[in-house]
Order: sequence, then C-alpha cells, then structure tokens
Amino acid sequence: SSMSPLMRWTSSPPLPSGLSVISRPQGASQSGQVRLTVRVAETASVSGVRSRMDMNKYLQNPPRGSESDLSTWHDPSMIRRVFPDSAATTIADGYAQPLDQRSNAPWVGLCMVSSIDGSTVVGGKSSELSSTNDMAVLHGLRSIADVILVGAGTVRGEGYGPPQTPGQRVGVVTGSGNVDTTLPLFTGGAGFIITTDRTEVADGVDVIRAGGEGVDLSAVIGRLSEVHPSPDFVQAEGGASLNGALLDADLIDEINLTTSPLCVGGSGPRLTTGAADHTARYELAQMVIDDQTFVFSRWLRKR
Repeated sequence: SSMSPLMRWTSSPPLPSGLSVISRPQGASQSGQVRLTVRVAETASVSGVRSRMDMNKYLQNPPRGSESDLSTWHDPSMIRRVFPDSAATTIADGYAQPLDQRSNAPWVGLCMVSSIDGSTVVGGKSSELSSTNDMAVLHGLRSIADVILVGAGTVRGEGYGPPQTPGQRVGVVTGSGNVDTTLPLFTGGAGFIITTDRTEVADGVDVIRAGGEGVDLSAVIGRLSEVHPSPDFVQAEGGASLNGALLDADLIDEINLTTSPLCVGGSGPRLTTGAADHTARYELAQMVIDDQTFVFSRWLRKR
C-alpha cells in the first residue's frame, strides 16, 4: 500500500461524508477497565479561519447561525487517542471537561501550543504553530471555563473580545496597569483587571488587587468568587510570563498542550518564562494524534 504507516495505523472503515466516529470514555467498571461507547455524530469545519488570532475573533463574533456548531469545531479527519487506550475519538470528546475538580478552590488549567523544539511563537505570533484541531481544543476548554486568565500583552496581541460563554469572566493580569479598558472585552462587562495593591487602573471596571511588588496569583485565585459566583474551572492562556508566575506559585493543576509538528528555531519563549527552577511532576492523562501528526496531550499535576 502507498499509505504511510500512520495512515494505515489510524485508518478505519469510511463513514458517509460529514460523519465521524466518537468514542466516549465511561466510568471504570469493578474490574478497573474503562468502558467505551461509540456513536456517530456530525462534524463541522470552520471556513475562513486561518490563525489563532482569527479564531479568537471568530469565537468572539461567530457568523450568524454558527452558534449551534461550536461544540463540533474540529477537523473531520482521522483523530486517534493513543493514551490511556487506543480508540477513534474527537477533539470535542477529549476535552469535554477538566481532568479533575476541587470542592474548596478553583481548578486551574493551562492551554498552550508549542513547536517540537519548544517555542510558543513564530515571528512573535502563535498562529503559525496552530491548526483547526488546535483551535478546537482552545475553544472546547474555553467553553467550559468559568474564568479565563490572560496577560495584558496577550490580550493586545491576540485581539481578545467578549467571550461567547454566558457569565464567563476574563481576568487580565497586569503589573503596570497598561490596559485599554475601553475595549469591548471590558465595556461588555466580562473583562476585569488583576493587578497589585499599588498599580493605578482606570475607573469603571472590576479589579482584584493582590500583592505589593508583583501580583500575588495565589491570593487572586482564592478571591475569584468576588467576580464570579462559582469559579470552579479557570483556564490560563498565557503569555509565558503569566505561565511562569503560575508555575512558581504551583497553581497549574493541568496542562493542555498541543505540539505542532514543526521545528522553528528563533528565540521565542517557552511555555513558561521567568520562573525559578522547578521539578513539578505531571502525569500524562491523555494523548491524541491527528492525521497531520499534531499531538494533543493532557497532563495532570501529581500532588
């Protein structure tokens, strides 16, 4: 056969156009084995979306009539889970919920994309590393998050706007207070500022202040109920300096990482920047591969 080994490995009997097999993990049986149920569902692609920034704008202002398709935004190509078992799956099913939760504090996840050689950008932007399936991961996790945490520079660079998930809040972390609060993100009521006790910010927006010289993110996470009635799942979306501060505070409960099949060189930042040396241990909870050989991994903090 002229098919590549990966294509032969992941191939399955063809389904009618627009349909794909979805394997949904169920609760473990008494023997400890994971049960799988298989169903057939329609898939939908997103036309006209070319980059991570484009997808952010698309998610914030989807075309009329597209809202019902949000949960099925993924490439209708072959996607296979290879850990903890081997089965056909979809991005929607693989990222339907956080890996765990807490009863007394928010659960914090980090969602990022990187190259094989560890860079999170090409030419200062993440779009060259991304794909339709990577954007589906980002959207899927956003759709179940109560609060998004993001650095002010990322908000400016990626064009963040009002979220589509009702009631979702977007916390913009800044040490300088250099945030344009006239953006729709803030005027629509979703955005709020996270900063230090001393930093001046514009009036008219919600603010959580914590820390003297720098933002105390541990205190911030503990006070998110001031801006959301039930902040159970918090998604952090970078940039690297915010990620590094979260790592320093040991606040990252799960990491959702897309590895792009590219080596890009350059001097772009890693997933974290500015953190002290750490040996924080994570365990692989799930790994999915698509037919473009993007690798989608979910990592759980071992505590």
